[in-house]
Formats: sequence, C-alpha cells, structure tokens
Amino acid sequence: MKKIIIALSVIGIALSFSASSFAFTQSECEAKAVSKDGKPIYGAAKDASVKKCLGDAKPDLGCEAKAVSKDGKPLYGAAKAASIKKCEGGK
Repeated sequence: MKKIIIALSVIGIALSFSASSFAFTQSECEAKAVSKDGKPIYGAAKDASVKKCLGDAKPDLGCEAKAVSKDGKPLYGAAKAASIKKCEGGK
C-alpha cells in the first residue's frame, strides 16, 4: 500500500512539472474534489471532478495556432501573417 502511495506521489509531482502551463495540476484538482459539505469524494465521482477541473484549464495556444478562418480552417500567406501580427500586438 505504501508503495502505491509513493508511486502516485511521484507521478503527481511529475505531472505538476509537465503541466506547469495549465491553470490547475492533477494534484490541485484532486485536492478540490470535495463534496458540498467539505468531505473528500472517491471513485467515479472523484474521477469526474478531476477530469472537469483539468478540462476547465485551457492551455495558452500560440498565435500561429490561433490563425484560423471563421470556419475553422487554417490561414495561409498574407492572411496568416496579418493574423499572427495582430495577435502578437504588432501594428
């Protein structure tokens, strides 16, 4: 049992370093997984809560990834360059 807890702690620490750009890490979301009366939740309810918490944290996409048309297709050429320049705050 102790080996499992240690392994999960190591995994949690590794995830916290790899997901530093996100608003919440796995361990922070697990700490937030509590019921309305403040008691920790377990099982499927905890998994759903953690998944929702991690899903709420959106990574910051670069300006190049945001250069898409209104219908969601990637931009090319001058339109892409203008979109990136606008996103980066250039004039």
